[in-house]
Amino acid sequence: MRGHAPRKRFGQNFLVSPGIVRRIVEAIAPAAGDRMVEIGPGLGALTEPLLAALPVLHVVEIDRDLIARLRLAHPPDRLVIHEGDVLAFDFATLGDRLRIVGNLPYNISTPLLFHLASVADRVRDMYFMLQKEVVDRMVAEPGGSDYGRLSVMLQYRFVMERLFVVPPGAFDPAPKVDSAIVRLIPRAAGSLRARDAGLMGRLVTAAFGQRRKMLRNTLRDYATAADLEAAGMAPTGRAEEQPVDRFVDLANRLAEKETAGDPRRLAGPA
Repeated sequence: MRGHAPRKRFGQNFLVSPGIVRRIVEAIAPAAGDRMVEIGPGLGALTEPLLAALPVLHVVEIDRDLIARLRLAHPPDRLVIHEGDVLAFDFATLGDRLRIVGNLPYNISTPLLFHLASVADRVRDMYFMLQKEVVDRMVAEPGGSDYGRLSVMLQYRFVMERLFVVPPGAFDPAPKVDSAIVRLIPRAAGSLRARDAGLMGRLVTAAFGQRRKMLRNTLRDYATAADLEAAGMAPTGRAEEQPVDRFVDLANRLAEKETAGDPRRLAGPA
């Protein structure tokens, strides 16, 4: 590991397979005009080949020892290092048309994906290494056990595709699970129909909070049976059966009722 002990608190599993690195870089296809950001460069497995194609690469890293290594290896006009917690980093400060890549820490993958979704309007595309089970949840279709809150909220904002699976042996230390590479491309702003994305998020969270219960129970603090039926949802149905558009339609109906002065609480349970 070239003298660096992986730190569990940072979720460090370093990519060491040259073949996998090559496949990832080929999928990303970096070009000289790209504004690219790498999350968690670690020991530089992706950083080095990305810099070979880019005049400047931004990286976000929290580990001070790794930052010191990166500063020794690369001049600051080529590698711009943003030190700190990626969950608190404001990607919007880097401009528009961002290309964001990285081997994401498994221990913060879900909150990080939601953080990145909040700046999707600044993004061109994203390529991430994640636990395969997380990627499977991201791209899952309605009706299966993998389909949940993460599926709905990310599919609303992105077109996503699982590109290929990465075995544990490609890392040091080797994780206990398979990983996968996923590509996320933001949907055009004009295709985002939710009048109140925050309300939609609360509905989805409530619906999947007790996923085996009927919608008339999980969403009783938000919607009537008539509201559900108007959105194409059977009151006796369950969250995992509903495509993204139905959650959008329900949120829009409730937002319209709020505008009209309906007394039902749209903030959810008190």
